Amino acid sequence: MINISDSAMARIKQMLEQEETPDMFLRLGVNEGGCSGFSYGMGLDDQESEEDVHMDVNGLKVVVDKDSIRYLNGLEIDFKESGMSGGFTIHNPNAIASCGCGQSFRMRDEEGKPEVCD
Repeated sequence: MINISDSAMARIKQMLEQEETPDMFLRLGVNEGGCSGFSYGMGLDDQESEEDVHMDVNGLKVVVDKDSIRYLNGLEIDFKESGMSGGFTIHNPNAIASCGCGQSFRMRDEEGKPEVCD
């Protein structure tokens, strides 16, 4: 299960409304790499494959590739505004460590491919 806060949901829906393609959805994923070994992928997409898992999160279509789903169970996505800027934050209860940027994490039983931070 993936949880999306009200503020994140509002921001994602706003982004979807700005797209010219009507069948866009939120795609989440995990890639090897990043400061801690794994990094999150999050964006709008309109292409699906047979390797995708489809979810409905409070009326929002969310798609995750089958390889990433095991890393994202219980994931919480929020959107925080700070002054004139803002951004999405991710809390992953499966991660044992995260880097300072919040975009990379480490799992207990998998090392991933840690990279040097810039």
